[in-house]
Amino acid sequence: MRDYLLMLFVTAAVTHILTGPVRKFAISIGVVPEVRARDVHREPTPRLGGMAMFGGLLAGLLVASHLPHLEEIFTQSSTPRALLSGATLICLLGVLDDKWGVDALVKLGGQVLAAGVMVFQGLTILWLPVPGTDGIYLADWQGTLLTVGLIVVSINAVNFVDGLDGLAAGTVGIAASAFFLYAYRLWYGYGIEAAASTTLLSAILAGMCLGFLIHNSHPARIFMGDSGSMLLGLLIAGCAVSVTGEVDPSLLNQSMDGTSGSAAMVPVYIPLLLPLSVIALPVADLVLAVVRRTWNGMSPFAADKGHLHHRLLQLGHSHRRAVLLMYFWSALFSFGIVAYSARGAKSWMLFGVAFVCAVGLFLLLQPRYSSGLTRRLLPRRPRGRVVATGGKRTEADEERRVSAG
Repeated sequence: MRDYLLMLFVTAAVTHILTGPVRKFAISIGVVPEVRARDVHREPTPRLGGMAMFGGLLAGLLVASHLPHLEEIFTQSSTPRALLSGATLICLLGVLDDKWGVDALVKLGGQVLAAGVMVFQGLTILWLPVPGTDGIYLADWQGTLLTVGLIVVSINAVNFVDGLDGLAAGTVGIAASAFFLYAYRLWYGYGIEAAASTTLLSAILAGMCLGFLIHNSHPARIFMGDSGSMLLGLLIAGCAVSVTGEVDPSLLNQSMDGTSGSAAMVPVYIPLLLPLSVIALPVADLVLAVVRRTWNGMSPFAADKGHLHHRLLQLGHSHRRAVLLMYFWSALFSFGIVAYSARGAKSWMLFGVAFVCAVGLFLLLQPRYSSGLTRRLLPRRPRGRVVATGGKRTEADEERRVSAG
């Protein structure tokens, strides 16, 4: 556990340190787009935050490859190398999009290419959990199509949810934390060595999100841009694929409780259910956006202001409260599923986390508790620069007015 926690903090520290220079670099090369009609922020904010997170990823993998207890992961598994290759391509594509803008179809092609490179290096879904069996093994072409589809959907789902300060980083960080607990339980609790690479990657992913979130929480000083959102989507999908590509389902089933049948298959579903549950809201948002735009005669790739986070703001929630609501929903889904798969004396801890998330959701939906709670959980801090507003009231002025009232 200490080695994995070390990787989390190393990745978080490097990401946090690199974010400042990346912000200055983004400003110097002009990656500070003007505020659009569908944006919720009021001031032009630099992008390219994905470069800092990619640096944290490199640092985490480099340090892990030199630790005695983790270096075997890099010699016995192709997952770290495959994920790094795909992450490099997707981050480069995102940087180009943040700077100059990339056509939607070209971007989709780049996402498929990155997923294909990962599949080519062995990161593939090999089996699917089916009730009454130890899992159905897939043909090569079936596993390839399913893997590419899962990665592309995950990339775009996280990209869609990246609409409020800190929303994407916090949501994916919660997902990675839950996935870390599940994978660590497989590796350490049940001796399934093949889950070690998933444990490492989920710890590094959580560290990337934590380190960047310090700069990206409301009011954000930098946005992750497509270079960051697509990178996070690719990595969270890669964690899921690595379990179904390296862990033997029959071994997983036997290690969990030594019995057979559909009841014993519950933990086997988790590698696919957990990431899908975490991105359930973004995927629903993605589907609704495509239907909404097509119904209105627009292109499915056209941007609008009808996403779930936009609707939360339209319902009267503040920026911070909307983000916290999405956080608690993600935590409730992800930790609840992990708790349901856990058996034994320690499962009450995970159920306790899920219960706390449910209570947090209830309190956030109560008007008399929401204002004070969000101020204590997410205190305001200065952006670090002053921008002329032309006499218009800024978001910070509005918040001070509401607080005073």
